[in-house]
Amino acid sequence: MARRRAFDRDEALESALRTFWQHGYEATSVATLTTAMGINPPSLYAAFGDKRRLFEEAVQRYQETYGAFAARALTEEPTAREAVQRVLRDAAGEYSRPEHPHGCMIISAAVNCESAEVVELLRGFREATKAAIKQRIDDDVSAGRLPPGTDADGLATFYAAIIQGMSTQARDGASLRELLAVADRAMAAWPAVTAT
Repeated sequence: MARRRAFDRDEALESALRTFWQHGYEATSVATLTTAMGINPPSLYAAFGDKRRLFEEAVQRYQETYGAFAARALTEEPTAREAVQRVLRDAAGEYSRPEHPHGCMIISAAVNCESAEVVELLRGFREATKAAIKQRIDDDVSAGRLPPGTDADGLATFYAAIIQGMSTQARDGASLRELLAVADRAMAAWPAVTAT
């Protein structure tokens, strides 16, 4: 008969997520994780596999919770401009929230990381967000809300860079007000809307 776990797996995963978010993948040791999660190494391996598999599960949880704001904005808003503006403003709020580590786990967790798999995992999420921004811009060009010559690739890359920069600024201590100002200034670069 299998022994029952003596810990809450969901709570342990949340603790691991926050630890990876705060310190990054490379700097987070198994000892640091087990201390934060309140479990011993055999329990970690039995419940989550190894450190990398635990990280992958933590990243997935991050995307479904703290990081879900971008996907929501990009699907719910009626125009690309409103979607991107909401992403930036929501990022300002989420990245500076005091109750969890600042910035974005997807942006910061692979800094100085030697694991190619981890680097590629996080790059994939960032590229997916950039592609979603580009798709919304392309849709607005097709609908006549943006000029036909709009550089959707360049614009999506620009706003992805703004999001990444906002994450770094938040980790460096930028306030919500400062990050909202960045968001507002970034939106000043949006192409003029085509008259209808």
